[in-house]
Amino acid sequence: MIDHADVIVVGAGLAGLVATYELTRAGRRVIVLDQENEANLGGQAFWSLGGLFLVDSPEQRRMGIKDSRELALADWLGSAGFDREREDRWPRRWAEAYVDFAAGAKRAYLHGLGLRLTPAVGWAERGGGTATGHGNSVPRFHVTWGTGPEVVRVFREPVLAAAERGLVDFRFRHRVDDLVVEDGAVTGVRGTVLVPDDAPRGVRSSREAAGEFELRAQAVVVTSGGIGGDHERVRAHWPVDRLGPAPAEMITGVPAYVDGRMLDAAERAGASLVNRDRMWHYTEGIKNWDPIWPDHAIRIIPGPSSLWFDATGKRLPAPLFPGHDTLATLRHIGATGHHHTWFVLTRTIVEKEFALSGSEQNPDITGKDLKLALSRVKKGAPGPVQAFLDHGEDFVVRHDLRALVDGMNALTPDTPLDYADIEREVLAHDREAANPYGKDLQLMSIRNARAYLPDKITRVVKPHRFLDPAHGPLIAVRLHILTRKSLGGLETDLDARALRPDGEVIPGLYAAGEAAGFGGGGVHGYNALEGTFLGGCIFSGRAAGRALAQRLA
Repeated sequence: MIDHADVIVVGAGLAGLVATYELTRAGRRVIVLDQENEANLGGQAFWSLGGLFLVDSPEQRRMGIKDSRELALADWLGSAGFDREREDRWPRRWAEAYVDFAAGAKRAYLHGLGLRLTPAVGWAERGGGTATGHGNSVPRFHVTWGTGPEVVRVFREPVLAAAERGLVDFRFRHRVDDLVVEDGAVTGVRGTVLVPDDAPRGVRSSREAAGEFELRAQAVVVTSGGIGGDHERVRAHWPVDRLGPAPAEMITGVPAYVDGRMLDAAERAGASLVNRDRMWHYTEGIKNWDPIWPDHAIRIIPGPSSLWFDATGKRLPAPLFPGHDTLATLRHIGATGHHHTWFVLTRTIVEKEFALSGSEQNPDITGKDLKLALSRVKKGAPGPVQAFLDHGEDFVVRHDLRALVDGMNALTPDTPLDYADIEREVLAHDREAANPYGKDLQLMSIRNARAYLPDKITRVVKPHRFLDPAHGPLIAVRLHILTRKSLGGLETDLDARALRPDGEVIPGLYAAGEAAGFGGGGVHGYNALEGTFLGGCIFSGRAAGRALAQRLA
């Protein structure tokens, strides 16, 4: 056990591991604190699909994608919509630095640690329909071979090796309640030692206290994550003016320990919290038939072909198609006064277009099983998707449309759908699908997606008539709002130093990862381009670790 450390890192998630890795490379001694047990090392990143935003990568070039730093930055700024003179000063600078990283050193940095990527590049957040607005102009979503656990591994292993050399002291079940401030500088932390708890990774753990602690160091790095596990906090900061009333019901895309407590502690110590009304929640959440944490939800990562209806049976307007513009869709759903929507699709679509978020939902890629991964191109739904078809409470499978609508109404009797409304939209779709051109913008988007060869082969089905029995049975999926990420947080400069509300640096306090809005207090602005959350943790954790390694006495 280390009696005196150079740095205390609060939070053993990805950003904390990266910062610790960089510090130990420079021979610095680090104490890492986390309120959870050792099984949770790596935090939320472990549960992720491992998507990484890269620009002009070898994988893109092999797919014929023409990307550049200039195009990526234009997409980022068009999506971020920075419009706050004071609160967006540092986020804008972080955005430019992050795009430079994604177009430059990022891939080599991770490759050098042993991380590898799958060859097909995904096209997430395809945008709101204009070249200057939100969305990725080209595919940039690179999936890690090994998903989230592999992203964690490449930093966990060198940090554990540093612990063996006496440079790192992990203290799990240590909950930080306050930062120690002396003469305006942060000099340590104090908090509660929680009783031992051997709960598996992600499972809610005990909050029973067993004692207290206080530790000192030259600097403290806050890498404790956001607020997505606490629905009341989410509602407290919900941007009603932009997204409408906060949903009365939400399901949870992060473990319960993502509670935002350290943000409060940092604010009490004088840190500036900015852009807390900016957040990222998904609209394609489904209840998990085999949950790990309370209200554990899974996100469908959809291809573009499902018809999307609101709770009353109205088709969502263009360009609010699956996989296009998350927050615009969320805003539209809020305006309906209901918290759920519906996908209507065919068996053909579900087999090819449904992917599920989460490392545990992708055992082939997570387990680096090439044979199993190649089976995705075969007929039939992937095993995890089939499990939801068989057991998921939000799924309805029927052989004709009237029976499908009856099944949907059985799930939501308080908001019954009119069969005639659904039938009219399905028939209209089927008429348009008969030609290789037409006026339906969703079908245009599908054909555009299929112009990208990896999508055509593995991700996007050929347009077809929904009522053609050859593509059946018909499927409906009830979708919920799924909490996920805070886009705002602790304001930091480019060295990850935390700032006061007047813009001055707080000596001794640093922040990285989601706690810092992935950099600066909100590097994404109002919208994310996907594949940017893990990368934001890596980039900001790296910045904090490297800056501290140089500055410490």
